[in-house]
Amino acid sequence: MQPCNVSHHTRISPFANRRKMGFADRSRYCGLFNGASDPSSRCLRSMKSYCFSCLRRFSDCRGQVPGCRRICRVSTERTDLASALGKTALLSSLSPAELQTLALRTVRKIFSAGELLFSEGEPCNGLHIIARGKVRIFKTSVNGREQVLAVNVPGESVAELPVFDGGPFPASASAVEETEIAFISRRDFQAYCMEHPEVSLKVLKVVGARLRRLVGIIEELSFTTIRQRLIAALIKLAQSEGRKTERGVEFQLPATHQELASQLGTVRELISRNLMRLQAEGILDVDARQIVVKDMKGLSALLDANS
Repeated sequence: MQPCNVSHHTRISPFANRRKMGFADRSRYCGLFNGASDPSSRCLRSMKSYCFSCLRRFSDCRGQVPGCRRICRVSTERTDLASALGKTALLSSLSPAELQTLALRTVRKIFSAGELLFSEGEPCNGLHIIARGKVRIFKTSVNGREQVLAVNVPGESVAELPVFDGGPFPASASAVEETEIAFISRRDFQAYCMEHPEVSLKVLKVVGARLRRLVGIIEELSFTTIRQRLIAALIKLAQSEGRKTERGVEFQLPATHQELASQLGTVRELISRNLMRLQAEGILDVDARQIVVKDMKGLSALLDANS
């Protein structure tokens, strides 16, 4: 098969009716849909399904074409879309038949770790529902400093508000690990909400919970010190993830010091400095991301004393 050599490359919708398109038509599209650097990039896929980037067969591509990594890359695990939609709080009240109908309007997207789902300020084109993996929502300042607003897990939706108000995405979102997204276009989801008003009420409930969480973040950043926020985070992790040993309560930080700093609204150096200070005080031991709280009561007392 000859590589695509067209001079103008068209970005097409994944809803394109591939069954009615002849192979000659499909071959007009190259691998630039997701940013392939070479216009002649080849993407070969099996006869049963085609790459959304260039709509060619995939038997030899296996994700090696840069522009085909997002949707075409071979994945060892695929989630049933109807099942994923049913586990979402927004859609949990729908019947299996209704979920199957909505699944027909849903597109599966695969994102690798660190890959952006969307950036702040981009126009919202639809609703993202996490079927597998984790997604971090964050804001970035002019000087590049990040504030993590949330880390969403399977069963949660992302950026519901701009789907309805027509505005751009208010924050950016990236995959923490390999993530599978069930994507519903803005028009399809709005139409479905008109048919099922109970879904709209659940959207309001989810948006309300997000607003409360953002108010809590503002309160923490405004009225507590970095030391207080770090101690509170350590206590929460010890209670949820820790296991008791002879040394104390052991757990592993779920992220690097840099990521923890982004979640707590500070910089990595201050996180490391405060961890070392707590270690010098005999409260805990630190070994990279491994934490041992030797004095849980003392750690809690520090938080209460600073409150």
